[in-house]
Amino acid sequence: MVFEAMSSEFNRLVIVGGGTAGWLSACLLAARRPELDVTLVEAPDIPTIGVGEGSWPTLRETLAAIGIDEARFLSACDASFKQGSRFDGWVDGSADDSYYHPFTPPASGQMADILSAWSAQPRKTASFAGAVTPQIAVCDRDLAPRQRAMSAFTGALNYGYHLDAAKLGALLAEHGTAHLGVKHVRAHVTGVERGEDGLLAKLMLRGSDTVEGDFFIDCTGMAARLIGDELGVGWRDRSDVSFNDRALAMQVPVAPGSAIASQTVGTAHKAGWLWDIGLPTRRGIGCVYSSRFLSDEDAETILADYITAKVPGADPGALASRKLQFATGHREQFWRGNCLAVGLSAGFIEPLEASAIVLIELSIKALADAYPHSRSALPRLADRFNALFRYRWDRIVDFLKLHYVLSKRGEPYWRAQRDPATIPETLAAQLELWRDHPPSAADFPQVDEIFSAFSQQYVLYGMGFPLPSAARPAPGHDALRRLAEVSERSRALTAALPSNRTYLDTLRAAQTGRGAQGAIA
Repeated sequence: MVFEAMSSEFNRLVIVGGGTAGWLSACLLAARRPELDVTLVEAPDIPTIGVGEGSWPTLRETLAAIGIDEARFLSACDASFKQGSRFDGWVDGSADDSYYHPFTPPASGQMADILSAWSAQPRKTASFAGAVTPQIAVCDRDLAPRQRAMSAFTGALNYGYHLDAAKLGALLAEHGTAHLGVKHVRAHVTGVERGEDGLLAKLMLRGSDTVEGDFFIDCTGMAARLIGDELGVGWRDRSDVSFNDRALAMQVPVAPGSAIASQTVGTAHKAGWLWDIGLPTRRGIGCVYSSRFLSDEDAETILADYITAKVPGADPGALASRKLQFATGHREQFWRGNCLAVGLSAGFIEPLEASAIVLIELSIKALADAYPHSRSALPRLADRFNALFRYRWDRIVDFLKLHYVLSKRGEPYWRAQRDPATIPETLAAQLELWRDHPPSAADFPQVDEIFSAFSQQYVLYGMGFPLPSAARPAPGHDALRRLAEVSERSRALTAALPSNRTYLDTLRAAQTGRGAQGAIA
């Protein structure tokens, strides 16, 4: 049997691998480029990593583009709202060591003036993020960023999602095949056949089946069956900068009616950090660490102690943890010939700041915007894509390293993170510039920057980076007025917005009732 699409020079698009990367790629391309014949080939017995449970606000636009209703997504994926991240213990480990990186930008105006106004507040009565955006007051009270009456994908504040990654993959698979025309082939790929020009031409499946294609997307995870095994694209190791190479992941049930956090919580420990992500029915909690500085046994203890302290009634001894090992780095090239690597096949830098899903979105957006129509265009399109995504990966490495180099913690792991030999030259140069002026758009000139200037500002000033020379000795009236407006808006939103638990439980009840009515009808 031969699975074959209608022939056109690059009409037949074949995606190898499922999970979030494969199905998100399939749905986005089928929606953005409906002229394509999209086939996804997925081994029936390969489990997905399924740990990435945080998204950026970009996922709202993506879901809208592919036609998935927000309420359906929240219910089907056991999802909740993510309004940013909170970092506990990263500066010095003291009891009050905590700062936020929220998704809503700071108050408008010149950041140097805003910093002057914040610094002039008595004892800095609010943290930097708390002074410049109302989102912190909302997060501190476990409130949703929107009311039920608002139109889908809109909110009083910017937000992404926490979600069950396995359920997201299943939802995308159902939607892609039922509504977007994606063909789904469940089979093991046993080999790849190339054409006379060296381009990928055909997948050999277990048995005698084949799938022919014109363009291929490698979503085979860390196996990298196409981009690595077949095409031999090299790996750029980034472990000299990013030390973490292990994680323990655990799913912890929660009591009905318990509060649902509005942010990912990242808590530093002696050789890494713990993540804590709240969903309606469970919390995803994990320990990220470097095997150079911490044994697996000690990591298990750190994880168990955290769960005991933070989750009432939980017994970590009765729960199973999942151990993950990962190489830190990315491909030397992401696009070669007629093959593009997306997701883990392209690379992985620890899960701090949840860049995995947004990289999938940006990769497919770039492909959809410049999809090849002729073989002659392939080299130039590949060169342009590779240059852009080398830049994106470098910026991810820099931004994640920023969280470590500003720490004052004294453990060997944290001292090693501050070793100048481990700090990329680009980050070192930026830090020098930011002593003169705060991060601005001029420092991040690309379209669709993953971590914009305001993300850098939240981390810098949350971790106590000195105010830049550009900050005025005395704050201007306009900047003081803007901070006062933030304070007032904080009071208004905390009075008006529902809790995450109330919002999501009410939504789930409504969705369940609607489903029951449909079944009766």
